[in-house]
Amino acid sequence: MVIFIDESGTHKQVDHTTIALVYVEIANLEEFEKAVEKIEEKLSIKHFHWTDEKWEKRGKFIEQILKLDFFVKVAILKNPIKLAESLEEALRHLVVEENIKKIMLDGRKPRWYNQKLKKVLRDKGVSVKKIVTVRKDESSPGIRVSDCLAGLIRSNYDNPDSQASRWYDRMKNAEKIRLEITTYPQKSLA
Repeated sequence: MVIFIDESGTHKQVDHTTIALVYVEIANLEEFEKAVEKIEEKLSIKHFHWTDEKWEKRGKFIEQILKLDFFVKVAILKNPIKLAESLEEALRHLVVEENIKKIMLDGRKPRWYNQKLKKVLRDKGVSVKKIVTVRKDESSPGIRVSDCLAGLIRSNYDNPDSQASRWYDRMKNAEKIRLEITTYPQKSLA
């Protein structure tokens, strides 16, 4: 199993932050990534990135990825947050599998980020062979899917009457969201 992790809204002082974990069975990783690339090609998208696309393309991309073999777990946090503490708490609840082969993180992460992730995994007795930071979204279709899902879910919580809610509901109906935790910072985190 490979896990792709991306966040959305961590820079904001209001609304919500999401930490999305997209799970892909390792046996299907190559097929999954090729399918994502085909979807992007069909939609004339060079490399999907949530903030770069308009709703029309976002919707078409989401519609197509819902047909793929993956599921997502997500933590929804109320801003403002202290990312280090919130990340550790969210991952404690989201990462429970033992057969993880690789975790791929979106973007250049500070050393503490990887250390928090490793600590959570060690505490759970999970051995991860490799935690990979993907510096450019273009190099990982899985990271692009996690970017899409983190952006979609955050948008749904920030604006429940927006187009995001329609696609969010379709994701839930397709049973792609396996776990969703909503956590609001305690006094010590604010």
